[in-house]
Amino acid sequence: MMAHRETQQRRPSIHDVASRAGVSAATVSKVLAGVTTVKPENAQRVFDAVDLLGYRVDPLASDMRRAKRRIIGAIMPEFESEFFGQMVSELEGLAEQRGFTLVAASSRESEAREKEILARMHDWRVAGIVLAPVRNEHGPAAGFMKANGMTGVLIDRVLADDAFDTVSADSAAASAEVARALVGKGHRHILVVGLGQQAATVRARLEGFRATALQLVPDIRIDVVLAESEVEPLRTLLSDYFSEGANRGERPTAVYSLFLKGTLVALSEFRRRGWHCPDDISLVGFDDAEWMQVTWPAIAAVVQPVREIASNAMDVLFRRIEGEGGPPRARLEPCKVLMRESVGSPGNGPHSGGGSRQ
Repeated sequence: MMAHRETQQRRPSIHDVASRAGVSAATVSKVLAGVTTVKPENAQRVFDAVDLLGYRVDPLASDMRRAKRRIIGAIMPEFESEFFGQMVSELEGLAEQRGFTLVAASSRESEAREKEILARMHDWRVAGIVLAPVRNEHGPAAGFMKANGMTGVLIDRVLADDAFDTVSADSAAASAEVARALVGKGHRHILVVGLGQQAATVRARLEGFRATALQLVPDIRIDVVLAESEVEPLRTLLSDYFSEGANRGERPTAVYSLFLKGTLVALSEFRRRGWHCPDDISLVGFDDAEWMQVTWPAIAAVVQPVREIASNAMDVLFRRIEGEGGPPRARLEPCKVLMRESVGSPGNGPHSGGGSRQ
């Protein structure tokens, strides 16, 4: 009776799968590792046997053979935004397709925590790291990866690096398109709202917008309001900015927010003052969210290519894990700019300098 119970509870092995599928254990290993040279009919028999037996890869056994675990580490600045939440979801699916497990952690916008998490993942002997740094590719986490010979790819808040492949959205080109759209609508006084100017992407977005706008209209007025690292101070900065403008009888006709929470802060300030988009002021935000699509008016947005960034990051990461050499490559993925109902031409509505609409 005891022997029967032990047999029933025994974890299915790779040899059990091979026997059920009628192939060798080596073939099973190749199929589960994502090797594409196995005959399709044999691969299907392996997958059927895995499902039937409830087989799972033994991470301890494979770790001892490989010295690296079948784990991919992902470190994001935060999980609250749709961008990073969706990024982790995409990376997880792509890792699992290759027989790996994704372990994700948030640095909570702290470079010290970012490095601490990375050191922990290094202790776990992860096979590779996908890092979205707090600021840029020159931070302490990337330095730790270089010093310890870790395999990784840097995404999002990065430009190019001399040690790691980078994949990010083409922020500068997207912001240039926003500038062309707003200038084309007739806007000549625009406020740009940002957070953490030291982040590489914030600089790229700001400079991409400013350079294009000034090229099109040399005397255009571009005001910039930046809060270093917290959203709440931005509320105060925006309130003071608009109050001072009202005292002078002026205000911008459009606002371009360089990050998602800034878009929400700007919209809240508009509503507090009784302003309506696009009649009183136009609004464009970098990053899209469901609430921006369902509110009225729908908020114009720069949509980042999350799926493409994740896919290309994982592709290059696994090529490096498998031993591909060569210099690091920097890849920029194009964004989509959706000019929704929150953008109009100044003067088409009741906009009137520094006043509010009642």
